[in-house]
Amino acid sequence: MPRPLGELEDAVMTRVWKWNRPVTVREVLEDLQQERSIAYTTVMTVLDNLHQKGWVRREAEGRAYRYEAVSTRAAYSAALMNEAWARSDNPAAALVAFFGMMSSQQREALRDAMRIVQPEVPAEAPPEVAPEVPTEVPSGPGEAGDEPGR
Repeated sequence: MPRPLGELEDAVMTRVWKWNRPVTVREVLEDLQQERSIAYTTVMTVLDNLHQKGWVRREAEGRAYRYEAVSTRAAYSAALMNEAWARSDNPAAALVAFFGMMSSQQREALRDAMRIVQPEVPAEAPPEVAPEVPTEVPSGPGEAGDEPGR
C-alpha cells in the first residue's frame, strides 16, 4: 500500500499525471512557480524521492532526466481508499458512512463504476435479500445434514 503523498509530492505528481507524458524538472518547476516560490533543486529532490519510492520512472536525456508516472492518479486514489477501508474495525459501517458523504454526482459515478465491474447488475437493481443462514452448519463429511452415498 502506498503511503499518502506529502503536500509537495502531491503537487509534483499532479502535474506528472495531468500532463501524462515524460516531464523534466524544469517543466514542473516553471508550472509550480506560478503558485509558489520554489527552487529547482527542491523539485529535483522531490522527483528523485518519487523515483526512489517507485512513483515515477526516469530516463536520462543529456545531463538531465525525464520523469513519467508509473501508475495513474485513479490507481493511487483507489489504493488509499482501500487502505483506509481495510483499517476499519467495521468495514460495512465505514462504507455506509463513506456513501453518506457522497454527492449525487459521486453516487452516480459509483453506479457507473459498478456497472463496469459487474455488468450483469441492472442499472436499477432491487436491493439484494441476504440468503438464509442455517443455524447449525455441518463441520465435515458425515455430519448432520449429509446424506449417505453423496
